[in-house]
Amino acid sequence: MRIVLLGAPGSGKGTQAKLLTEKYRIPQVSTGDLLREAVKAETMLGKMAKAAMDAGRLVSDDIVLAMIRDRLSAPDARNGFILDGFPRNNAQAQALDKLLDDLDQPLHGALLIDVEIDALMQRLTGRRTCESCGQMYNIYSSPSKLFDRCDKCGGRLRHRGDDNEETIGNRLRVYEAQTTPLIEYYRNQSKLKKVAGTGSINNIFNKIVGIVDALPESPTAAPVTPKPVAAAPQQAAAPVTAMPAAEPAADEKPIKKKAVAKKKPAAKKKAAPKKKTATKKKAAAKKKAATTKKAAASTKKAVAKKKATTKKKAATKKKVATKKKAAAKKKGATKKKAAAKKKVATKKKAAAKKKVTTKKKVAAKKKVATKKKAAAKKKVTTKKKVAAKKKVATKKKAAAKKKVATKKKAATKKKAAPRMKAAATRKKSTTKKK
Repeated sequence: MRIVLLGAPGSGKGTQAKLLTEKYRIPQVSTGDLLREAVKAETMLGKMAKAAMDAGRLVSDDIVLAMIRDRLSAPDARNGFILDGFPRNNAQAQALDKLLDDLDQPLHGALLIDVEIDALMQRLTGRRTCESCGQMYNIYSSPSKLFDRCDKCGGRLRHRGDDNEETIGNRLRVYEAQTTPLIEYYRNQSKLKKVAGTGSINNIFNKIVGIVDALPESPTAAPVTPKPVAAAPQQAAAPVTAMPAAEPAADEKPIKKKAVAKKKPAAKKKAAPKKKTATKKKAAAKKKAATTKKAAASTKKAVAKKKATTKKKAATKKKVATKKKAAAKKKGATKKKAAAKKKVATKKKAAAKKKVTTKKKVAAKKKVATKKKAAAKKKVTTKKKVAAKKKVATKKKAAAKKKVATKKKAATKKKAAPRMKAAATRKKSTTKKK
């Protein structure tokens, strides 16, 4: 069995692939797992893939196909394989067909697990994973009994950060854009098989097993289909079974008559075993009827038990749901109280910050005013000093001028004194003469 699993994120490909590997004992080939293992093992392909991822680029199809070739050449993949996560578009599907033709391992079919978008959103947004053992839960369809703890190991349940409506919507849009042509590609090859991915996991798995068991042993990879080859042995076998009774030899007829004539009493003896076989058949039929009745009764009991268990499970789920609702309400109330307290605290902090800012503004204004006053005082003092210096300078200049004037007067007086004396002597002489 060589198949490709197709399905949107959250359709249940991983869980169904694990169940198929357990039943048919064939490996699940996941490209994501192959990349991680190659990077850890530091193989040549792993180093090339790591270089591409470190550079922020997608790993090329050639590297992925080389990893798939190495994985399919392993001994456990001789009886078949399940491809999960590859191909994602038509180009990859064509490259995969070429690779499988080279390996002489063409696909038997492509299995699409079809789920509606609303159901996918509910599955992905409600998905919870145990951090310890990896057990998967869903708060809507399969919740844990311990609310936020794992039923198996008691580990803490984690909600993935990318399991929100926005990112899931983007992933689903990308899936639809890439996978719709891929579905048509396999439909044109008459390899596409479709399964409704709604209901319990076991019901979906039983549907998948019915489809897988109905797949042809040799796929129609080449243009020549294997149907005529399968019909040839049946046509050859028919004449072989008819040959002994069709043409008896002429010399054998008297021998057969003699044998019959001699063995007439033996024919009577043969009638007894026929009666015994008839009685045995009747007993076997009675036993079969009894077994069928017992089986029907057991199936009825099993169905009744299943109904009872389903009712109990439904009751427990309702109880769990009510408990969860009550817990959710309590959490909502506590969150509201916490939010109210936070709002009050934030308001108080904002008021305190405003007070501090107003105080700081007032202090800053006061500082500016004091600085302005100090600057004005400095200006006034500097002006006064300049005026005083000017006055002193003017006084000094006036004093210097006065000194110069007095000196000039004294000099002129000194110069005029002998003249005055001469004039006086002259006057005296003139008066005496008169």
